[in-house]
Amino acid sequence: MSEIVVREVAGRRELRRFIKFPNKLFKDVPTYIPPLTSDEVALLSDKNPSLDHCQRRLYIAYRDGVTVGRVAAIINHACNERWGHKAVRFGWFDFIEDYDVFNALFDKVVEYGRQHGMDELEGPLGFTDMDKECWAIDNFDARQNTSTLYNPEYYIRFVERRGLTVACRWQQYKMPANQPVPDKVARINELILKKYRLRLLTFKHRKEVYPYARKFFHTLNDSFSGLYDFVPLTEKEIDVYIKEYFPFINLHFTNFVVDEEDNLIAFGLSIPDISGAYKKANGRLFPFGWFHILRALHKFDTIDLLLNGVHPDWQKRGVHSIYYAEMNRNAIRHGVTTAYTNPQIIGNEAVKIWSTQYNTTPLMQRAVFSISI
Repeated sequence: MSEIVVREVAGRRELRRFIKFPNKLFKDVPTYIPPLTSDEVALLSDKNPSLDHCQRRLYIAYRDGVTVGRVAAIINHACNERWGHKAVRFGWFDFIEDYDVFNALFDKVVEYGRQHGMDELEGPLGFTDMDKECWAIDNFDARQNTSTLYNPEYYIRFVERRGLTVACRWQQYKMPANQPVPDKVARINELILKKYRLRLLTFKHRKEVYPYARKFFHTLNDSFSGLYDFVPLTEKEIDVYIKEYFPFINLHFTNFVVDEEDNLIAFGLSIPDISGAYKKANGRLFPFGWFHILRALHKFDTIDLLLNGVHPDWQKRGVHSIYYAEMNRNAIRHGVTTAYTNPQIIGNEAVKIWSTQYNTTPLMQRAVFSISI
């Protein structure tokens, strides 16, 4: 068999080859959603603000001059300092069904980690928790969205063969978005609002949301602080995410809860399902990708429950139910029939409302894997 050659990515042309490889690998997979090439370039280039506290190296594997795999080796120094470990991450890890190719790329990540004093390897993870992370470990053909990773079954087979074990598990759910808000939930939510003098914000104009944009990310930092390997977003990263997310959010599905001093204490942010539009765009905004995406943002019957959280000072007081119920009501008002959650860490008490108070169907489990190196 021909030799596998693994090279560090050099130059813009090879970066684009790195980015587009999974589009070719999974071109016949109906559930694979190609990311926008422009978004991937921004993430993987030197302009990414996460590089203030991360370092990375990108590798491509070739056989007979043909691309057969890729991987990013990432060291998040802020994460290692916060959680007290010395870990190198793998991300953007895709490869043909060939264990030798997998091993050649994996060895490069191990080598990179050891060179920089790391003694643990984990992944798939990105630079921040806003990047795509965790692989499916069951129901591999289930529906994907634009913020989740697609992987075939052999990825899991190969990492387990290499000796990696599950470090953390996530669960995704599917649910009818138009199911009535339970009367008991509605009554309790009203009592919570009155008891704590809280307000549920609704928005008619986009300019009304922007004063809360930075507050939103600060509350996200606080509410996610105890989750697996989470590192608070920096102000530079928040600047990028405000620019990236807020021009496109749907006001009907942006639900913020504030206290009597206008502090944002809880949030639920959902977006229209644009996975089909991304599929049609195939990584390109032009000439017609923008049209498919714009249309999907305005004409939809499915939503993705993208981000939700409660400030630690307000957790275990039932506040999360307030924005869940409001998203539920808005789904009914706007003809949305189906909702999908993003991956939720199994055992996270804050998300048990999905399975205890609403009619949900488990969609798939996901996992991050780790191994000592």
